Amino acid sequence: MTAALLPAALMAQTAVDAYQLSRYDLRGTARFMSMGGAFGALGGDLSTLNQNPGGIGVYRKSDVGISLFIDMQKAKTNSPVMSYSQSQTKVDVSNVGYIGSIYTNSELMPYFNWGFTYNRAQSFNRRFRGVDRMSASLSNYIAGYTTAEKWTTNDLSGTDDNYFGLGAPWMSILAYNSYIINPTDPYSTNYNGLWKDGVTTGENEFDVEETGYVDEYEINFGGNFTDIVYWGIGFGITDIQYNQNVYYQEYLQNAQIPVVNNEGQVIAGPATPTSDEVGFGLESRKRITGTGFNFKAGVIVRPINELRLGLAVHTPTYYNLTQNNDGVIDYGYGYSDGPLKPDYAGTPIEAYNWKLRTPWRLMASAAAVIGSNAILSFDYEYRPYQKMSTRFDNGDEVTDVNGDIKAYYKDANIIRVGAEYRINNHVSLRAGYAYESTPTSTEMKNNGEMVFTAGPNDTGTTPSYTLDNSTQYITCGIGYRYKGFYADAAYVHKSFDSEFHAFTPNTYTDIQPGTAIKNNSNSIVLSVGYKF
Repeated sequence: MTAALLPAALMAQTAVDAYQLSRYDLRGTARFMSMGGAFGALGGDLSTLNQNPGGIGVYRKSDVGISLFIDMQKAKTNSPVMSYSQSQTKVDVSNVGYIGSIYTNSELMPYFNWGFTYNRAQSFNRRFRGVDRMSASLSNYIAGYTTAEKWTTNDLSGTDDNYFGLGAPWMSILAYNSYIINPTDPYSTNYNGLWKDGVTTGENEFDVEETGYVDEYEINFGGNFTDIVYWGIGFGITDIQYNQNVYYQEYLQNAQIPVVNNEGQVIAGPATPTSDEVGFGLESRKRITGTGFNFKAGVIVRPINELRLGLAVHTPTYYNLTQNNDGVIDYGYGYSDGPLKPDYAGTPIEAYNWKLRTPWRLMASAAAVIGSNAILSFDYEYRPYQKMSTRFDNGDEVTDVNGDIKAYYKDANIIRVGAEYRINNHVSLRAGYAYESTPTSTEMKNNGEMVFTAGPNDTGTTPSYTLDNSTQYITCGIGYRYKGFYADAAYVHKSFDSEFHAFTPNTYTDIQPGTAIKNNSNSIVLSVGYKF
């Protein structure tokens, strides 16, 4: 049997995809990073163009700089069966920028500034793997919804015309053609998976690799009014690329094996469970690319020399995206009788175009200048992830996915605190802390929501998803100034916990608990620049 093809007109975006593409990391110059990103009320740094555009108004000199980001990541999975650690190191140029400053010789607005920056707003690089004990099988979940939707065996193995009209789920097609779901008789629309409660046991193994980035190119204009109010506006163009490859395997003992004839056709429901091992592996690939744009506006107010207050608003980023999905199942059985042999079933690679609107962002900041040597700053940011929205390429709303977004996600609150102490005219020490709450809804986190990962037309082949909990950053750094030249270094420790779910909680199987993952990264940021 071969997997049938589905037309490229169908869509496969999901709420999980929307969230993945809407996240922002703490990224910028070494000075910005070493103070935990708490720069909303300070300005005067290239990173502020991507945070509070009002920070460009603080400049009284032109500035050019570049930053290097060295990221050392580690992900450790914990389960009763086995623990794995995965490490990798990535290096990239995280920030490049130029600020131009003109003295206007006006008392009302003494300086007018403009600038351009490139900033890596997010890196998707992550890899983890693990092994866990099973309480349910992916095959039974697929069998459950295939039965509920009453797909016939002809629907799952027929001609292209059948699928163009019926649009059977790709996962149902793959599972049927690899014998991991089987009809109770040749003409039935009732299907069984490989797992039998109280009899079957097994383990699953997964290997997940994510790569990609969100790059933002920012053009800003700003100035100041009487050295009290600093303002800025910005236009951002984003370039996004996200790649995910998930390989998921199940090894089962005493599984439900189908009875087949010499042609390989299932002629009866599962026989008495065999003690031989049954195994299958699902490889799912996803690639999303596209471009977007957004606008930003912000102000910094200095009512007295010792205090600065900042406020900034970012519009959503509006993306036009292209997505490619495909999947392959390889399978094998532990007995040699009959026509079942190790084989595979696969889908075609199809491209889908869709639109994404990320959440808007609001930032409020305050900074205190203590004497002539110290600065203490505080930022708060609000991101309503439940306000994300997806549309088809023709502009129509994807109502099912947008409903999932509201059910799965909520507000995220971000707090950033930073401090700087100038030892002398040349050397400064810095430290910071940042905290970002999880945007995952309580129901989703507590396995109270069915998480749809195949898109509104069931064309995706990645049943798994990962839930990220709150994130913390601990930062420090040092800076050197000599005339117009500056060099900064920062150390950033990032940590957060995750849960990998092989498939969603559902009404067809027992809940398969998530596998815990501890994620840590230690990064070095180096920046050099010149103000003139």
